[in-house]
Amino acid sequence: MSPPRPAPRSSSRPTRAPRAALPVDPLAFARAVAAGKFPGSLYLEGPSEALKAECLAALRRAWAAREPLAPKAHVLRVAESSVEEILAHYQGASLFTPRELILVLEVEDLGRSEKRVGALAAGLAAPAGESCLVLVESAGETTRKSLEPVRAACRARIEADPPAREALRGWGALRLEEEKVAAEPRVIDQLLDASEGDALAFFSELSRLIAWAGPGARVDAQQAAEILRPSASAELPDYLGSVAAGDAARAGQRLGRLLAAGVGEGAILFSLSNLVGGALGGWARERAASDQLRRRRGSSDLVRCLDAVYRAESAWKGGRADVVALLEHATREVCGSR
Repeated sequence: MSPPRPAPRSSSRPTRAPRAALPVDPLAFARAVAAGKFPGSLYLEGPSEALKAECLAALRRAWAAREPLAPKAHVLRVAESSVEEILAHYQGASLFTPRELILVLEVEDLGRSEKRVGALAAGLAAPAGESCLVLVESAGETTRKSLEPVRAACRARIEADPPAREALRGWGALRLEEEKVAAEPRVIDQLLDASEGDALAFFSELSRLIAWAGPGARVDAQQAAEILRPSASAELPDYLGSVAAGDAARAGQRLGRLLAAGVGEGAILFSLSNLVGGALGGWARERAASDQLRRRRGSSDLVRCLDAVYRAESAWKGGRADVVALLEHATREVCGSR
């Protein structure tokens, strides 16, 4: 009779827990990519659409500067692209373009299928060369737990919360440095005061200042004050952005600025109806704002909003009510605040 075999020894190596994505500060991320350090994969989420847009803009500028063979990003949408197509862009490589930047928008649509979530998470865990894949989740009321496997599979994660004043100051300094615009210290304070700490308004004013100054210029406080005077081209997108975000108080404030700057009532009503019409699938002058409004409100709500704007326009043209009161009412209707 043969002796009993010894029981196999259990491995002393502990089982590894799933690797979670490393949280990254948005401004630190922008500084890192400006220095040429790109993550293999990034999950970008959070309530501040303005900050997410600025993170993507910083990434695209840095990528274009350092990857002359593939300067432009591939932009995909989950609703229009399969997981196989996304991974093919990410994991594929050629001798001519060994590195690619892939931006995948509206990744929340992936959460409708547990199978697709698992497939993408598994694909992200596989080696993918030196390309950079960014998954962008639109703002939502709550955390979408179904997407957690994909979040955890990414190398880094950014939670884009509304930035505080000091964070915006850092963004301003970084952008001015990138564009080689020398500005007096007071200039960034003027930008912050003009935008009242709102990220969308701040980035808009910052871009306007840089476009006016041009590379290599120097801007003093007096020049900045002239540039930051209210204008229709600068204020109207900010107003529409506040409406799309549902911020009735800020939208009302910006409506007052538009009227004070001499913007016509008809132009404001047209822009408001275009915002809602774009959310319903039509042409949109401010596509990002229309998309944000569409995600925040359902189709039936949007139809009622468009009707409210049309009724306001009819009452204004018929002289049946004060135009400012009509604009304020239409603004609150589209914001969703009565």
